[in-house]
Amino acid sequence: MTDGLSLEKSTIFAPPEGPVLIVVADGVGVAPEGAQNAVTEAATPTLDRLTSAEGMATTLLAHGPAVGLPSEDDMGNSEVGHNALGAGRIFAQGAKLVNQALASGSIYESEVWAGAMKAARSGTLHLLGLHSDGNVHSHTDHLYQLIERAAEEGVERIRVHILLDGRDVAARSALDYIAQTEQALQKACEHCLVESGHDADYRIASGGGRMTITMDRYEADWPMVERGYNAHTHGIGRAFSSATEAVETMYAESDAGDQYLGAFVIHDDTGPIGRMTDGDAVVLFNFRGDRAIEISQAYEADETFDKFDRGDHPDVYYAGMLQYDGDLQVPTNYLVEPPAIDRTMGEFCVAEGLRSFAISETQKFGHVTYFWNGNRSGYLDESLETYVEIPSDNVEFNLTPAMKLYEITDRTIELLRTGEYDWGRLNFPNGDMVGHTGDLGATIQAMQVLDECMARLVEVIDELGGVLVYTADHGNADIMFTEVDGVRSPKTSHTLSPVPFAIHDASGAATYRVVSDPEAGLSNVAATVFNLMGYEPPEDYRPSLLKA
Repeated sequence: MTDGLSLEKSTIFAPPEGPVLIVVADGVGVAPEGAQNAVTEAATPTLDRLTSAEGMATTLLAHGPAVGLPSEDDMGNSEVGHNALGAGRIFAQGAKLVNQALASGSIYESEVWAGAMKAARSGTLHLLGLHSDGNVHSHTDHLYQLIERAAEEGVERIRVHILLDGRDVAARSALDYIAQTEQALQKACEHCLVESGHDADYRIASGGGRMTITMDRYEADWPMVERGYNAHTHGIGRAFSSATEAVETMYAESDAGDQYLGAFVIHDDTGPIGRMTDGDAVVLFNFRGDRAIEISQAYEADETFDKFDRGDHPDVYYAGMLQYDGDLQVPTNYLVEPPAIDRTMGEFCVAEGLRSFAISETQKFGHVTYFWNGNRSGYLDESLETYVEIPSDNVEFNLTPAMKLYEITDRTIELLRTGEYDWGRLNFPNGDMVGHTGDLGATIQAMQVLDECMARLVEVIDELGGVLVYTADHGNADIMFTEVDGVRSPKTSHTLSPVPFAIHDASGAATYRVVSDPEAGLSNVAATVFNLMGYEPPEDYRPSLLKA
């Protein structure tokens, strides 16, 4: 993996006496001050000092083409953000890859699509995924194109299993997406009849909120996957005559946003309309990997699967939009090749014999390991690396706005003080995870805890003579609501905001300054860190933000 990789020592930048620590404040963007901005509404003296230090701070792009996404309208996310941080270059990412494959038609030329269509023509095509155009995990345009193509290829029975969003889009927008999908299904049915002369039966079959069913990640909550699996596969769940009825009923019962609505199953006079049977095809149309791995394993695994009782598990042809974990090879069948990210920052550091650590809690542990390392599971070199996962609590995170920041900070300080590590990286998740709940007060508290922990880290870096790099992967906590005609609506999605970038050098007399470049993004961080450690970055990396 690291054969032939090497770094040249810099003749301009000298390494610090102590370690370099990279802190990623997940979901903490830079947006105008105001009541909607939990970042600026919070009391954060340490962050204020870091991000206002003359010549040592700037902002970075964390969305759109700067992180490999299709357009300036595409919000960044934690996965592409950490890919960019670790890769040092810009790679086409999930949505862009899928868009390209759909536009060229290559997605339909694969053996996997042919296998899914063969199964679907003799059974049912089940399409499962996050049901919105948020473009973070999925996009309904992709769903509609798959439906249209399946109709053209003579598939007569389609069932759509929808995971309600309310996180990357407006908190209560599910009914709009359901109406759009039902229209697309009706149009495809009519096309099938006209083109092939066959009646078609295309319907929504099951669903539920993304934080209630199916879309767990990092094995934090397998019962959540079990609820989704049972609803989609066996038709087990609260019964309704339509998805619209299900959502309207649950809206009337509580103030919960779409992401927290319970599982539902659509019934007709014969019972659940979407139960899966042997020989069916199941396609997960999500393109983002973290919340797609566990449900993929539930469908693909053999009888040794032990995470929950799958009951009478049907033998289906299962495929993902992408391969969500290349090392685990999950899923086996996938429609679009994932980005091949090589020569990552971590690989160069291992090749140089530099010792490092990576730490976060469960919710973001994979981001500072798997995604940082170019979508690779496990260690690059266990003799040089230490990975620490702090288990997350299974709670709604606005109830615990500190999450595990104190524990992450304590363990990071222990690692730094060993003197064994040249550099380390950590993710503080609460700006993102609490921000996603839409709870402004809790997110303000989250930012204040983050600031408290940053103060402790700065103190230790000063003690050890090191350098601290502070940044984020995308925005979220910086815009917590929108306001129209005096009416506030919670904003639970990521933002298009830039993110902070600041350096604290314990020497107090740095011989360099941070360059402010309006085109600089997260992929410029790796080269910058190489300079801070006394190396020149690889020639094809995005340029360093440092100027001597």
